[in-house]
Amino acid sequence: RINLNISIFKSSIYAIDWGFFYYFAKNKNTMQKTIIALLSVALLSSCTEKKEEKDLVITGYVKGLKKGTLYIQKLKDTTLVALDTIKINGDSHFISELDIESPEMYYLYLDRGVTNSVDNNIAFFAEKGKINIETSLDFFTADTKITGSKNHDVYEEYKKIASRLIDQDLALLEKKFNAYKDGKTEEMLTINAEQENLLKKKYLFTTNFAVNHKDSEVAPYLALAEIYDINLKYLDTIQKSLTPKVSKSIYGKKLDALIKERKATEK
Repeated sequence: RINLNISIFKSSIYAIDWGFFYYFAKNKNTMQKTIIALLSVALLSSCTEKKEEKDLVITGYVKGLKKGTLYIQKLKDTTLVALDTIKINGDSHFISELDIESPEMYYLYLDRGVTNSVDNNIAFFAEKGKINIETSLDFFTADTKITGSKNHDVYEEYKKIASRLIDQDLALLEKKFNAYKDGKTEEMLTINAEQENLLKKKYLFTTNFAVNHKDSEVAPYLALAEIYDINLKYLDTIQKSLTPKVSKSIYGKKLDALIKERKATEK
């Protein structure tokens, strides 16, 4: 009885094995298609995951640009380095996918190829997410419209007000030049005093703007780019007002390093 049970058990195993091979042979094409389909899904999933790894997507359109090269750049030390190169050949649209550690000033540089122009560089505050840049070939910087970056919106707000101070300074420079040509020494001294007051006004405005936007990476950037040589107490005020997140950003760390360096050298 025991031997009989063992034989039955063995026969069952063989039956299962032969049944499997019979099914595989009969449905060979179906199995192959299934395997190929699964591999295709896995490959597509892998590609999708790789594309999603980039946390900054820059799209854009340069009206009138049919041929040329665009570069996405940023400052490294004191040199502009290219992060991406985009060849334009017929289609005026472009896209660039990058990784970014924290919000930082980037530049869209246009190499026109056949003509030289000073109107070829657009500064924009890059951050994680999707940013769109639209402009034209004829007025590359003047026609710029940038959307998708909260930090850039803050930066534009600053530039709008600061441009008025720049216009006032240019007007004073013209007056100073004319006074110099006419030999009006006293007038030149008066203009010098006006320029100094205007500079103080710019420094105070920038300090207040940075403190009022302490939750934006634009705040430490302005301290570094616009008023790095201001009295240390003002830099300290900006640095201490920053939110923890902004303090840990690239510009937050650079501002902290600048303050420490100046304190060490100005003792």
